[in-house]
Amino acid sequence: MKLLKCIAATVLATSFLLSCSLNKVAMITEPAREAIERTVGSLENIELKYIEPCGGCDRYEINASEGQLTISGSSQNAICYAFNLYLRQACHAMVSWGGRNGSIPESWPDYQASATSPYKLRYFLNVCTFGYSAPYWDWDRWSEELDWMAFHGVNMPLASVASEAIARRVWIKLGLTSEEADEFFTGPAHLPWHRMGNLNSFDGPLSDSWHKDQIALQHKILERMRSLGMEPVAPAFAGFVPPAFMEKHPEISATLLHWGGFEDKYNACVLSPDSPYFKEIGQMFIQEWEKEFGDAKYWLSDSFNEMKLPVEPGDDAGKHALLAQYGKAIWSSIQAGDPDAVWVTQGWTFGYQHDFWDQESLKALLSEVPDDRMIIVDLGNDYPKWVWHTEQTWKVHEGFYGKQWIYSYVPNFGGKVIPTGELQMYSEGASEVFHAGLSDNLVGFGSAPEGIENNEVVYELIADMSWRKEALDLDDWISDYCLARYGYCGDDMIQAWNLLRSSVYSSLYSYPRFTWQTVVPDKRRVSRHDVNDDFAKALKLFVGCARMCSGSELYQNDMVEFAALWFAEVADRHYEKALAATSSSVAVDELKKTVEILHAVDRLLASHPDYSLSRWVDFARRSADEPALADRYEANAKRLITTWGGWQEDYAARFWAGLVEDYYIPRIEKYFSSDREGLDQWEEEWINTPYVNKENAFDNPLEIILQMLETVK
Repeated sequence: MKLLKCIAATVLATSFLLSCSLNKVAMITEPAREAIERTVGSLENIELKYIEPCGGCDRYEINASEGQLTISGSSQNAICYAFNLYLRQACHAMVSWGGRNGSIPESWPDYQASATSPYKLRYFLNVCTFGYSAPYWDWDRWSEELDWMAFHGVNMPLASVASEAIARRVWIKLGLTSEEADEFFTGPAHLPWHRMGNLNSFDGPLSDSWHKDQIALQHKILERMRSLGMEPVAPAFAGFVPPAFMEKHPEISATLLHWGGFEDKYNACVLSPDSPYFKEIGQMFIQEWEKEFGDAKYWLSDSFNEMKLPVEPGDDAGKHALLAQYGKAIWSSIQAGDPDAVWVTQGWTFGYQHDFWDQESLKALLSEVPDDRMIIVDLGNDYPKWVWHTEQTWKVHEGFYGKQWIYSYVPNFGGKVIPTGELQMYSEGASEVFHAGLSDNLVGFGSAPEGIENNEVVYELIADMSWRKEALDLDDWISDYCLARYGYCGDDMIQAWNLLRSSVYSSLYSYPRFTWQTVVPDKRRVSRHDVNDDFAKALKLFVGCARMCSGSELYQNDMVEFAALWFAEVADRHYEKALAATSSSVAVDELKKTVEILHAVDRLLASHPDYSLSRWVDFARRSADEPALADRYEANAKRLITTWGGWQEDYAARFWAGLVEDYYIPRIEKYFSSDREGLDQWEEEWINTPYVNKENAFDNPLEIILQMLETVK
């Protein structure tokens, strides 16, 4: 009898374990299949399997033989990435922000590949992406983006949506009225800088409907992230408090910080690290977030992003003591809310303000935080070489003194469209860490673009680099990229891309803009780009591939973009002559040539699916539940990409249909008119006047491009 009971118990236990195992497999393979089918449609002769990770890192295997495709992966996003890789490598097809090339073949081509990522975490997004690209996205657009992330192997995305709804609840519990809390917040497009403590109240307040809708949206976002095996990075308290809270508590010690050329009323106050409110409020933020959205592991907090600490010059001991206090205060407030939390902080400011953040200063900030409970996102590994002219931050700080860290890039600032980025650097940069002996605490790799839906080649390359330690052969990679994107990779296409690589894709600039976009040269943020004569040669070769690439909408998109960029550069050369002209007749003539070309550029851009002012405005207006609010949201969205606020005018200069025609052309004409002094007023009126969509694409962009290549000089 005992033997029978023992056998029965063993059978039950085995059955239970098998059931758990099958459930785990289903939890990984089924969401991956759903993401794949949402993206490319239903599929036959494909099997998705679960395999165990290797040393805590994801891995995948691809095996296609005799028309049967098997994708195995250790996570949902590993499977999705592997399928995307197979599409590109074996099927010569691509799915991207701007559309797709190719179709699913009737029979899967033979192919084998496998890899293990050297990184546990594959990071994506920037706090600023939620302003420069996604402030007004709806669920349909977010659903597409989350599937895009899965296809590119992302497993650690930022999750900032609805931060203010949670903060509002906390401030109300602490005695503020709902109106006082809402007055603290900026308009939706400027919320990233509120979250980083750079900006308060500007272009606000927020509405009840905004909070309600964002809560509902974030639930959907987080549900999808978790189903796809992603660990969201949630917002934590960084010490910034509303003026109304300070008025109710005159005993509070806080310091006014400064950023961006704004008046004091728009700048932030940060609590003193020894304030008992720091821990209390931080705990409330996390508990309120988890009460609404469930558990999170990673919590983002940045207290001094691009801002100076209140320290006396030369008082190194005082500086280090204060930094240690702040590090302890932030960590303690996060831990109080979630004992198992990991504090995530952006390392951007450590490089951006490298004179302030010397070794001893950063060591002081980190000194009170356990090594395994903190992750530093070394945000801009592309910037030391090209902009700061320093050593990379991870080198200066010796792999961040035992803390966990993520190697990341910032391929885009402000959502600017003009191509920029050194492809060679992206293809080999991170491999240096492994050879430098500083990879022991390197836990992740990724990208943190301020704006997306541009420069797609960069993100495809970075996604592939998250699965390897060593540099890749960029020549081979570009060939595969062209086959997948255009369905063609002849010598003429390779020559075109070699010229693109030696021009726009062999450099990286913070402010790639045309002068007609800034009216006069910007002396604070000097504009620079490499849309040069080599780029023009690349364009002509690229256009010459039109017949071979006629079936690819991605070829059409890139052809339109490259052509519009080159003609915009020709227009810029005429515009600079107009600015430099010493006679009014020359200025008038050169301005006329500029405007004529830009009219055509606007119509070319209207053929591109992503580069449209109407699309941007429509997202904003659809976020409102009544006309007056829709007008406010539209104005806020248009302000961010034009005058911005403070010193940031033209920072996010977009190269979009509608914006060229409706804003940039009349703006430069206003500058050259007798009413130049009224330019600021005109800009404000434009922002606050609802946009009427007159975007008008050419019926045959290729025909127009060929004509313009002959006539536009």
